Amino acid sequence: MPRTKGDHEARRRDVSTAVWQVMATRGFAGLTLRAVAAELGASTGLLTHYFPTKHALVEYALDLLEQRTVSRPRRRTGEGLAALRDALLDILPLTPEATDSNRIWVCSWDTALTDPALSSDYARKYAQGRDRLTERVSAAQELGELPPGDPARTAAGAQAFVLGLVVQALLDPAAFPPRRQVELLDDYLASLTASP
Repeated sequence: MPRTKGDHEARRRDVSTAVWQVMATRGFAGLTLRAVAAELGASTGLLTHYFPTKHALVEYALDLLEQRTVSRPRRRTGEGLAALRDALLDILPLTPEATDSNRIWVCSWDTALTDPALSSDYARKYAQGRDRLTERVSAAQELGELPPGDPARTAAGAQAFVLGLVVQALLDPAAFPPRRQVELLDDYLASLTASP
């Protein structure tokens, strides 16, 4: 009996779940066809039907990570400085799901740094993130919540701060639990509002 399109899509969802599990538990370095097949409880032969090479598997994993990141619920508690704070909180590893996503992103940097196409793609994604932060900084400046200045520069600094905090929280979660991450972010934002 031939497989239906529904069976194919269901199997792709199963494979997606297995890929995500492997990345979350073993990092990007542990993402192999064999590991995903074991997580799926299937043979590598079945998996190669979907991913003929490890490169195809890696590309898929990055697309999956991007989809999950984009579709994740976002905080929306206000405008101006509150909206900037929300955007930065959404990046931090404050929940188990956000921690898994951040671990996978950070693990994928090694792969991205050695592949020119991925490097360009990551540079584009981080630039888009800075653009979104720039809009929020600009709105906070218009509301008088942040001092005037170059909003793109402030956004770049905010992105650099929060990504640095992500790395520290992933490497030393006991020293940087969620509460401390939020406190440090609030301290950082307070420093932006301080008079020069």
